[in-house]
Amino acid sequence: MSGVVEQIAISSARAALPTSVPSVRVEAGRGLEGEYHWSEQPEAGQSMTLIAAEALEGLRADTGIELSHEASRRNVLTRGVDLNALVGRRFTVGAVECEGVELCEPCNTLAKLTERGVLRGLVHRGGLRADILSGGEIAVGDAVAAG
Repeated sequence: MSGVVEQIAISSARAALPTSVPSVRVEAGRGLEGEYHWSEQPEAGQSMTLIAAEALEGLRADTGIELSHEASRRNVLTRGVDLNALVGRRFTVGAVECEGVELCEPCNTLAKLTERGVLRGLVHRGGLRADILSGGEIAVGDAVAAG
């Protein structure tokens, strides 16, 4: 199972809309540089979040809601990989090794920041929360592959 990174977005403040970047440095056990979740001791699954472009396209097809990657509040937009299948598994984003922790189900905060229907429309396809096991840099165009 392999896919590709289509976009990366980070936010230095929880309430701010993430900004697209071409690449980002990541550190094992800390997260994405510049991201508000960056920490000496992040909670499990807080280091990086991913969402599939196909999920956002499915949301649009099913509900008519056009949600951008940035508005989804997920760090990495992927294409061609089943993120749900990566829960409990190791995978790579470029040369960076990660481990899927849990599904990143949509929350009430996301619903309040977007529009009615987003919460229900993204259930079980809201993405993946992952830990970063090895540091490096991830960039748009990098491969995403299950280990």
